[in-house]
Amino acid sequence: MGDRKSLTLSDGMEGLLENVFFNVKNTSKTITADLKLEGNDRGIILAQGGKFGGWALYMDDGKPAYTYNWFGLERFTIQSSKAITSESATVKVQFDYDKGEGLGLGGNVTLFIDGKKVGEGRVEKTEPMVFSADETADVGKDDATQVADKVFKDVSDSEFTGYVSKVTISIPE
Repeated sequence: MGDRKSLTLSDGMEGLLENVFFNVKNTSKTITADLKLEGNDRGIILAQGGKFGGWALYMDDGKPAYTYNWFGLERFTIQSSKAITSESATVKVQFDYDKGEGLGLGGNVTLFIDGKKVGEGRVEKTEPMVFSADETADVGKDDATQVADKVFKDVSDSEFTGYVSKVTISIPE
């Protein structure tokens, strides 16, 4: 990715290994997804990694959520306080990485629907170097083991019931 600070993907883009995807470790990030919805939607919008480490933006029972999976040992989940009822929406996750010395620090997470804050929480620690040698980044499903394995049991269960028109992940300048 070189010096790029943003990457835009769309529905069906999957199988992106860590070395061809943005490095979002040890930094802040923003994920913004434009969605077409069917109502009471469920499934992965964008995920990177798997059961033993990674993160996922998804919907469950119509509510957007973000889960950070720390080495498969701890999971930090921030979920919207309300479901989306419209036929389309923009869902945004803002992850503000803690300032300080060292790697693998935590950060604050804020969820937005169409620009309105609908949830916030904390990720206490993050993976500093690698999520996985063989797990990937995927749009519209989590293509191997599940980052949010407490919500989705397998790949078919994680398939998004709506449509991801586009999802942009960016890191600060």
